[in-house]
Amino acid sequence: MSRMGDVLAGFHAAWEFESDSVLIRYERGIRTPKLFQALGERRVPLEAIAGVTLTRGKRGTVVLRVEPRPGADPLMEAAAGQLKESGDPYRLVLPADREVLAEYYADELRTLLTESGPADRFLVDPPEGPLSFKAYDGKATFDGRTVNFRWFWTGASSAKWKAGDQSFSVGELNGVEWRSPEVFEGHLRLLQRDAGAPGAQADQDPAAVVFGLGYGPVHESLPFAAAVLAAVRTSSPVAAVPAPRRDPADIAERIRHLGELHQAGLVTDEEFSVKKAELLAEL
Repeated sequence: MSRMGDVLAGFHAAWEFESDSVLIRYERGIRTPKLFQALGERRVPLEAIAGVTLTRGKRGTVVLRVEPRPGADPLMEAAAGQLKESGDPYRLVLPADREVLAEYYADELRTLLTESGPADRFLVDPPEGPLSFKAYDGKATFDGRTVNFRWFWTGASSAKWKAGDQSFSVGELNGVEWRSPEVFEGHLRLLQRDAGAPGAQADQDPAAVVFGLGYGPVHESLPFAAAVLAAVRTSSPVAAVPAPRRDPADIAERIRHLGELHQAGLVTDEEFSVKKAELLAEL
């Protein structure tokens, strides 16, 4: 760029142009998309950018956008094209009277871009952990190494209750599947190594949580999915870590709930006995 540290401010964000990157700082405020607020700021290396466009926007605006290279940003890889245009973190919306200035910066950026095509690794940092969000059927947490699903009594299917709470080391995973709750009923599914293609629906799959209608909104579930995906890509398979001992009161409550499922005919005698023994073994 002509001067390191030049800043171009638009609606919801300001871009600072450095010699090797663009630092995007998102504003906080009631009109700023919640996903932008959750991201805070992002540094995008020039090697992660495939191109730059400037187009006319709505209601007297212009839109400056950088196009990330496929595979360069875990957030966009997890989103898989499902973000609405207004939620695209690579768009900077400006008043139309700043079009000439925006064109100048677009031209400056284009002269510095040297890479194209898919990236062989993530070049943009993932959202930082630890992360968590409430889905409809459970709570998902991620500490950078392990993803945990803890089922809710009121939302989890009997299949998930039979399987019990789940814990996945990133070394056991091959990727993630995120479905936006804004497109259809959403879910986050963990794709396990050597497990083949998922067969069960997300609400029956213990490796998935489902969300929508206020549960697992985009600004919580998508950064979570991106952070897990980035960790998976940089990990190698590891041996499973034994689960810690559980709170006896929690185990007792789960056995009680399992008994209710058994009485309701949702769990067979054999399944009840096996699962009860598994829970008691955790004490």
